[in-house]
Amino acid sequence: MADSIEPGTTAPEFNLPNANDGSGGTQVSLSQTLGDKGGVIMFTCNHCPYVVGSEGRIEEIAEKSRKSGLGFVGINSNDPVKYEADSWDNMVKRAKRGMTYPYLHDEDQIVATSYGAERTPEFYLVSSSGVIVYRGRMDDSPRDPSHATTTDLSDAIDEYINGREISNPRTQSIGCSVKWKI
Repeated sequence: MADSIEPGTTAPEFNLPNANDGSGGTQVSLSQTLGDKGGVIMFTCNHCPYVVGSEGRIEEIAEKSRKSGLGFVGINSNDPVKYEADSWDNMVKRAKRGMTYPYLHDEDQIVATSYGAERTPEFYLVSSSGVIVYRGRMDDSPRDPSHATTTDLSDAIDEYINGREISNPRTQSIGCSVKWKI
């Protein structure tokens, strides 16, 4: 659906409504997402089994991000007409179940399109200067943590925070496709 943007590209700006009244304001932008060291942007949703299977690990990586000086945000770009589970009301309900980061609604899918997002979950690690330094998966088994043999996003965060070149800046995301309106 969208042209892909890759590491080395400036992250597109966004300003989206936040379904999580416990984290962030009613609207959250890219500049508000970036912490002192940068941030992690995750394209996510409510219904995908790959996201559901990753929820605990997503919270862990959000906490690691915050402790490392990185902001963290989830963006739901799925078509809520075709996928009622991804409606605003259901996003609010999911956020109230203990989500610790802003959960943004990309209703018109412009942000997913501008990032070239393909899957949920899909992660973008963005430097403090707004450049994407990693794009891809959290690990190689989002549905079942017991089968994970990689820690791709965590490794990228560690390398970035420690001033090292990210050894694998682009991995293939594993998950459900973004549910486009077209």
